[in-house]
Amino acid sequence: MVQRVLATDAALDLIRLLQAKHGPLMFHQSGGCCDGSAPMCYALGEFLVGDSDVLLGQIGDCPFYMGRAQFEYWRHTQLIIDVVPGRGGMFSLEGPEGLRFLTRSRVFTDAEAALLSEP
Repeated sequence: MVQRVLATDAALDLIRLLQAKHGPLMFHQSGGCCDGSAPMCYALGEFLVGDSDVLLGQIGDCPFYMGRAQFEYWRHTQLIIDVVPGRGGMFSLEGPEGLRFLTRSRVFTDAEAALLSEP
């Protein structure tokens, strides 16, 4: 099965730490400028999603959404959520940890793209 979003081991470690502190989590990446272009981590339900958001999958048992307009640009890529030192988005839960989530990506192969169904 081809996944639209996955996480590195470092990202999964940080997700587990944040889950222990905050409970169930969710992610959203909007594509706006500044904080909006980074994957943002919230307590589950703290960010309201709607028809303008696409559920790409789950990382660390957390739903990962992307704004539909941004998805149109990224639909041919697999998102790989990683962690790097630094300050994350102002409202993202990882900020106090001295780490931030970062989106890396790779283009799907033709075979993978053929297996994908629209979310």
